[in-house]
Amino acid sequence: MKMVSSIKNALEKPEPLFSVEFFPPKNEEGGKRMLETAAAIQPHKPDFVSITYGAGGGTRETTMHYARALQDEYNFEVMPHLTCVGHTSDELLEILEDFAKAGFRNVMALRGDPPKGEKVFQTVKGGLSYGSDLVALIKENFPEFGIGVGGYPEKHPESSDAFSDLSHLKTKVDAGADFITTQLFFENQVYFDFVKACNEVEITVPILPGLLPVLSLGQVRRFCGMCEAVLPSELEQQLTHASEDEQPKVGSAWASAQVSELLNGGAPGYHIYALNKPLSTLQILQSVGMNARTS
Repeated sequence: MKMVSSIKNALEKPEPLFSVEFFPPKNEEGGKRMLETAAAIQPHKPDFVSITYGAGGGTRETTMHYARALQDEYNFEVMPHLTCVGHTSDELLEILEDFAKAGFRNVMALRGDPPKGEKVFQTVKGGLSYGSDLVALIKENFPEFGIGVGGYPEKHPESSDAFSDLSHLKTKVDAGADFITTQLFFENQVYFDFVKACNEVEITVPILPGLLPVLSLGQVRRFCGMCEAVLPSELEQQLTHASEDEQPKVGSAWASAQVSELLNGGAPGYHIYALNKPLSTLQILQSVGMNARTS
């Protein structure tokens, strides 16, 4: 097993950080595809990989199973996600203890979205209401953990305005978050404006841009609808005029151009929402000149 460390330390290095997000598969075939993706990406040695969280019992066990596989079989630095959804504080502490026993030392702390079929987040009795509460819980009980939180460059869909959204984000950082990973966006100026706005309210932790390599026009419209991100007309036109088979290439090219501009503009690295598929991620790495790492 590799020596675990805080992602915060990786973000302090001069070279750009590169990371990938996976999600827990729903079945054995999905698990096979996910691990094939991990194997394809492994030679490039991402600084860390994250895996999203399933709040239900079975899904929670699936998350832990594949998080262990990513760490033990592929030698990745793994950052599991953890949400407040459906858990008491005591249950969250039990999960964090399981993370520690498994060798994980980094957590993406999120409030979480309402369960499927519900529109409003409901705090369970004895549970936590905000992402900042979860950050504080981790910081108090597992001070050795590195803590990431989510940020919305185009504001959280539930926030009334950008300023109140930044206020909530600052509360999470003040509670002990080490870095921020953004929700997807497709216009880089959105990221640069977000970083500037964060600095103006004294949010000074690293802000890692999260990028989605688009696979299809229908997919990106769904994603933008869920998180209220803007789909640029130029990207939409390119996808509209591309065949179904060509649309992933359009998405990879767009994301590759984003990465280059972001790094040139001072971003500390980039986080790819790979959706358990390797091709687009590998095309981005090739485009930006990141070959397999030897160390």
